[in-house]
Amino acid sequence: MESELSRRSALKNIVAGTAALGVSAALPAFALEPYKSTMLKGNVNHSVCRWCFGSIDLDTLCIEAKKIGIKAIDLVGPNDWATLKKHGLYSSMCNGAEISIPDGWNDPKFHATLIKNYSEMIPKVAEAGYKQLICFSGNRRGKDDETGLKNCVEGLKQILPIAEKHNVVVVMELLNSKVNHGDYQCDNTPWGVELCKRLGSENFKLLYDIYHMQIDEGNVISTITNNHQYISHYHTAGVPGRNEIDDTQELFYPAIIKAILATGFKGYLAQEFIPKNKDGIKSLREAVNICDV
Repeated sequence: MESELSRRSALKNIVAGTAALGVSAALPAFALEPYKSTMLKGNVNHSVCRWCFGSIDLDTLCIEAKKIGIKAIDLVGPNDWATLKKHGLYSSMCNGAEISIPDGWNDPKFHATLIKNYSEMIPKVAEAGYKQLICFSGNRRGKDDETGLKNCVEGLKQILPIAEKHNVVVVMELLNSKVNHGDYQCDNTPWGVELCKRLGSENFKLLYDIYHMQIDEGNVISTITNNHQYISHYHTAGVPGRNEIDDTQELFYPAIIKAILATGFKGYLAQEFIPKNKDGIKSLREAVNICDV
């Protein structure tokens, strides 16, 4: 009897609390979702990659992202910065200077174009009030690891003084070469870390894509813990399939995010999954809640 009275008392307090908040106690659970989704803990700076929600116009994505509690949009170039600013959202990873994923810094024949592009884009990023600009190693095309490293160093060293002057970080993304980006050279953390060491600049870092690195090397938490000083940004997605980060896939994101936060990380974590759910925004809300540890 005592436990039953305690349960009734607790329920009475919950109902009173919801009434005090102006929320009807008679509302079904789904009607409370908007309240839950915006009550984020504040430990993670949440972002979302624009291209994954390409079927939604950017204004709509910004509106829905803000409802969820997302602070930024990833992989947006100068043409869309005004839209982000209109909605009070940040551009957490800028793009627009790269040629393509296969054609990158590891091949000298692309250096002239890349140096021109990045020399022009870095000041624009800074002027807009942003901090990070993405880049890619490019595909191997027969080059061994050492040749690729030397070529990247040779090219990137020509733009890093500009990045340092404008306080912009040039960020190379780690991508898998087994499933999505065959022949890509920066497909493992040790290679990317070695490039960071050779460049020796706080204005060059890595984008650790959790999905991609689970595929190519695994050991995600230990790798992040041991190399976090070279990483300035993170992307998510479910493995296998690059879809929702729910219990249909093999990674347990709460533990991974806790490990990232334990390193003292203060940057952005961007959702980069392709929704299977027809209601992609619902999937995005769920992903943010999963990562909001």
